Amino acid sequence: QVQLVESGGGLVQPGGSLRLSCIATGFILDYYAIAWFRQAPGKEREGVSCISNSDESTYYSDSVKGRFTISRDNAKNTVYLQMNNLNPEDTAFYYCAASGSYSYCPGYESPSHIPPDIRGQGTQVTVSS
Repeated sequence: QVQLVESGGGLVQPGGSLRLSCIATGFILDYYAIAWFRQAPGKEREGVSCISNSDESTYYSDSVKGRFTISRDNAKNTVYLQMNNLNPEDTAFYYCAASGSYSYCPGYESPSHIPPDIRGQGTQVTVSS
């Protein structure tokens, strides 16, 4: 079955860290660009980060740049989102999405961009003291 499964969310105090995992089953993740999105209640969906399938370029939103790191482990068919120095504004539902397009990452954050081929069910991240 072709799917993406996220894990690693939870409750963390401000200043803390979490690592989200996006595990692919039924397909080889290395061939796909992977993006992380988040959505908080009452807010628009936000593109958080993307890793390219052409040259492994990485992209980050301004709100997480310098705090979040996206990476791949092809042996585990997994993409990670390491989140450091979390703050309450990072509280949201996070999900990953995969696209086979080499043009996916540039512009991934736009709602009018190429839709992903696959998206996961997501995981909740709550930052609170």
